[in-house]
Amino acid sequence: MFAKKNMDYYVEFNSFFKELTKTSSKIIKDYFKTQISVEIKKDNSPVTIADKKAEEEIRKQIEKQFPDHGIIGEEFGTSNTNAEYQWIIDPIDGTKSFIAGIPLFGTLIALTKNKIPVLGAIHMPLLDELAIGDNKKTFINDKPVQISNTSKLEESVLLYTNLIDIERHQNLNNFLNLCRRVNYSRTWGDCCGYYLLTKGKADVMIDPIMSVWDITALIPVIQGAGGIITDYQGNTPVEAKSIVAASKNLHENIITILNS
Repeated sequence: MFAKKNMDYYVEFNSFFKELTKTSSKIIKDYFKTQISVEIKKDNSPVTIADKKAEEEIRKQIEKQFPDHGIIGEEFGTSNTNAEYQWIIDPIDGTKSFIAGIPLFGTLIALTKNKIPVLGAIHMPLLDELAIGDNKKTFINDKPVQISNTSKLEESVLLYTNLIDIERHQNLNNFLNLCRRVNYSRTWGDCCGYYLLTKGKADVMIDPIMSVWDITALIPVIQGAGGIITDYQGNTPVEAKSIVAASKNLHENIITILNS
């Protein structure tokens, strides 16, 4: 399979991504709105048995199907780190929402080749919707999607996850100036914000601090839907620590405002 030139990663891996998210979805739904304990990790973020079980099962399927591939997971670390192909997993992106019984969470899975994201997925288990992108095209439940063509900030919808994180890691005043210029802003954050951006239901999604498992799957999805995704300063999102994703009409202006 991997000797092919000009591989269409979407065609090759679409079915497997569906299998992975079907597995994780069942586990996550079984634990959603149940009485489960919450652990606090060293970085002060929460984790539950649902996060751990979902990643365990995803890893098992990948290891069985592609034993020579590497894996980077939020909950169980890395394996086979020198492999050409790496899978990057965030079993529940938005664990705080999951714990609170709010359905603004999902599963992120990416495939990279030589550290470059070639395929990514955002799965919203409670909506039964799966966005898969390969940097050239993006589909939600096998239907092509496109980011909005909004060209005026005054008509745009801005999403973000946590205002305090912006204050801690970026320039809060600049961000608030951006909020004043858009039509409206909401904290429909974590992977849900990027999912809504991909569907054309929002125009901008911003996260001031992120990890590799938060970012990697987003890159092929956003780019495949026609959007621009960079770090907070407008640089490449690959191995970045922050993200600004938006339509092509808005992105440059947004970066300027955030960094003025």
